[in-house]
Amino acid sequence: MAEITAGLVKQLRDKTGAGMMDCKKALTETEGAMEDAVIWLRKKGLAAAAKKAGRVAAEGLVAMHVDGTTGALVEVNAETDFVARNESFQAFAAEAAAVALKTGGDVEALKAAEYPGKGHSVEEELTALVARIGENMVLRRSASLSVGSGLICGYMHNQAAPDLGKIGVLVGIESSLPAESLAEIGKQLAMHVAAAAPQALRVEDVDATALENERAILADQARSSGKPEEIIEKMVEGRLRKYYEEIVLLEQLWVLDGKTKVSKAVEDAAKAAGGTATVTGYCRFALGEGIEREESDFAAEVAAQLGN
Repeated sequence: MAEITAGLVKQLRDKTGAGMMDCKKALTETEGAMEDAVIWLRKKGLAAAAKKAGRVAAEGLVAMHVDGTTGALVEVNAETDFVARNESFQAFAAEAAAVALKTGGDVEALKAAEYPGKGHSVEEELTALVARIGENMVLRRSASLSVGSGLICGYMHNQAAPDLGKIGVLVGIESSLPAESLAEIGKQLAMHVAAAAPQALRVEDVDATALENERAILADQARSSGKPEEIIEKMVEGRLRKYYEEIVLLEQLWVLDGKTKVSKAVEDAAKAAGGTATVTGYCRFALGEGIEREESDFAAEVAAQLGN
């Protein structure tokens, strides 16, 4: 009997898109014959994913799982919004988010982790789901957030089911106050992040390259006024403060009143509860953001199928 090497298993996996264990079993059953193994997988319905892997998957769900001082988000994409309403797809996304609590936000670690109750990996479970449902699906990304004391607050926008939707947010609040004292401000803060889409938590967290680009643009705009350089410098710094108010969470204006800074709103809420609180981090996943979607001409597709 031919030796079933890791390289042979990988070759079959690349060829079919099936899971590692399924590929190994196929090669074992066919005594290492590659083409026979492909046929074996197709008969089992496990190679169907390969044909669909090239399709753009920009729909799907963001899933959230929060457990006290730890929370996780995952984004699982599919080709159509219809699949996002499929109960099996929803169950997979929810389970993947729960597993993500243990893998620290590393999507590759999440894919390799064992899927509960199935004896194979999360990625292999997704491959099997692709074969059953018939659409390309991708476990695109994962993130986790935790605090030492305090709580993680979550919010899901456009929910398709509990903790499953289009925009998922986690916010970490570090505090010695009881969790129930922070729950309301935490929920409001998570909703604020969903609406305002900040790019950084604090001013010092702003991407250095983005900041320099913004500074250069503002300086060029200021110079067009003909003012001297020392005045231009002050103009730029003033406009940068406005820039920070737009992109930095703690500098943004609180969406609930439009005038209080987020940092002050959190401080006031904690003070009213008899203590202090610090926002230590946040995660925001918007479904499909950054994915280039294919533009399709439906009329042209129909005409092509009719041979016109």
